[in-house]
Amino acid sequence: MNRKRRCGTLMHITSLPSPFGIGDLGPAAYQFAAFLRDTGQTIWQILPLNPTSEAMGNSPYSSPSAFAGNTLLISPELLVKEGFLDEQHLSGSNLEFSEKMVDYQKALKYKNELLHVAYHQWIDRNGMRSPEYMLFCKEQSAWLDDYALFMALKSYFQGAGWMFWDKDFCDRKPSAMAEVRTKLASTIEQEKFCQYLFFGQWNALKKYCNDLGILLFGDMPFYVGHDSADIWAHPEYFKLAANNMPTKVAGVPPDYFSETGQLWGNPIYDWKRLEKGGFSWWRDRLSHNLKLFDWLRLDHFRAFSAYWEVDAGEETALNGKWVETPGEAFFSTMQEQFPQLPIIAEDLGEIDQPVRDLMAKFDLPGMALLLFAFGEDLPTNAYAPHLHKRHLIVYTGTHDNITVKGWYKQEASHDDKMRLQHYVGKPLTPKTAPEAMIRLALMSVADTAIIPMQDWLGLGAKATMNRPSHGEGNWRWRLSPDAITLDLVMKYRLLIDTYGRAVES
Repeated sequence: MNRKRRCGTLMHITSLPSPFGIGDLGPAAYQFAAFLRDTGQTIWQILPLNPTSEAMGNSPYSSPSAFAGNTLLISPELLVKEGFLDEQHLSGSNLEFSEKMVDYQKALKYKNELLHVAYHQWIDRNGMRSPEYMLFCKEQSAWLDDYALFMALKSYFQGAGWMFWDKDFCDRKPSAMAEVRTKLASTIEQEKFCQYLFFGQWNALKKYCNDLGILLFGDMPFYVGHDSADIWAHPEYFKLAANNMPTKVAGVPPDYFSETGQLWGNPIYDWKRLEKGGFSWWRDRLSHNLKLFDWLRLDHFRAFSAYWEVDAGEETALNGKWVETPGEAFFSTMQEQFPQLPIIAEDLGEIDQPVRDLMAKFDLPGMALLLFAFGEDLPTNAYAPHLHKRHLIVYTGTHDNITVKGWYKQEASHDDKMRLQHYVGKPLTPKTAPEAMIRLALMSVADTAIIPMQDWLGLGAKATMNRPSHGEGNWRWRLSPDAITLDLVMKYRLLIDTYGRAVES
C-alpha cells in the first residue's frame, strides 16, 4: 500500500440514488465518483458486494455466496445502454419506489423481472452464447458453476436450505448432479448470465474510478453462511456432522455490551484441513476479491489469530472457548501469491497482543474510531487523535455505528460531550459536532481518513446504516438525489486541501 495522506468516503452501493428502489452501478455511481474527485478524495469504501437475502435481514455480511455479486445492484439503465434491454422495458412496472429508503422486496421483484427479460432477449438475439460470456464463465468456473447450480436447486426446493434437500443433492452425488444440470439447464444459465452482467458493470465502474485516481476499498466477511454455495460445495472445510449440520458455531464471548456474548451461528472452519490443502479455498477467495478492489478490509480480523468456538446447540455464546488459528502460516502463504497484500485489519473491540503481533508481522494497518475516543480514558485511548500513528485508518464511525450527530444528541454522556468540547477547544451542538469530528479525522497523522457519507452530510440517527442490536430496518439508508450540492463540494474540498489530503493533480 502506497503510504501518503489520503481521504475517502464510506458509502455502500445500495445507498446511491436511483429510480428503482435501491442504489445500483448505474449513473449515480459515476456521479458519486465524480463528487469524490471534485472534493479531492481518492478512496471509495463500500460494504461487501455479495448477494443478500430477506431471510438474513438483507445484510451484505450474510450471503449465499462468498464469490457471487449481488444482482440487485445491476443497473437497468446500463442494461439499456449495453443493449440487453429496450427502453420500454424500464417503464413496464406499476411499482412505486421510495427515494428515502431501500425497498428490498419491491426492488427484488422488479429487478428479477427485468433480468428474466434481458436473459431471454439476449438468447433470442445472440442465438448462441457470445465469446465474452463464454470467457467470463471459464474464468469464474471455480465458483460460478457451483453457485449457479446451488441457486437453481434452491429455487427448485422452494427456498429450503441445502441441508434439507434430498440426500443425493445434499451429498452432491455425481449421477444426481448430472441429471439436475440437464433438468435445470435454463435456470442455471440465467444465474450465470446475471453474474456476467453484474461483473461487467462492476468492472466498468472500477475502471472509471481508477482512471479518476480513486481506489475502491472493499470489505470481506470472515465467516460464510451455513446455507451457502460455499459450504454446500466444500463441506470438508467446515466442522459439520454427518447430517451436514454444524458441530461448532461462531460468535464472540461476553463483554461490556453483552453478558452472554453474541452467538452468530456460522459453521466454524476446519483450519487443519484448510492448512493441509495450502489454504486453497481462502487463496481463491482472496484472489477474487483483490481483482474487484484496490484495498480490502478483512472483517473480524481477530479470528485470524484465534476465534470463539461454541458447541452447536448452545443458546448463547457464554460457554465457548478461544481456539488458535494458523494465522501466521495463512498470511505467509497469501503473501507469496500477493506480495503487496493491500489489506486492512478490522481490529475494533477487545484485541489481544497476538492479534497485534500478527498485524505487525505482515504490516497490516488497523482502524481507529473517533466515536470511541472520548470516554474516561481519553488521555491514553489509542483512538484519540494525539495517539494516532501514520500506519492507520481513522474513521469518525463505521456502518455499524450511529452517526456523529446521533451519537452527540442521543448516546454521548454529558462527560463525553465535555471531553470532546475541551479537546476541540470550543462549545459544540449536535449540528456542529459532525464537522468538528471530521476535522479531527482529517488533521490526524494517520495516512488515511475515511468519513461515512452520513457524517459528511451531518445527518442524525435515522441515517444510521446498521444497528447490530436491531434485527429489522437495517441496510436501508439512501442518499437523497439533491444532497450533494456545489456548496458542499466547495466546503469539503477546502477542508481536505487544508489538511493535506487532496488528490494529487
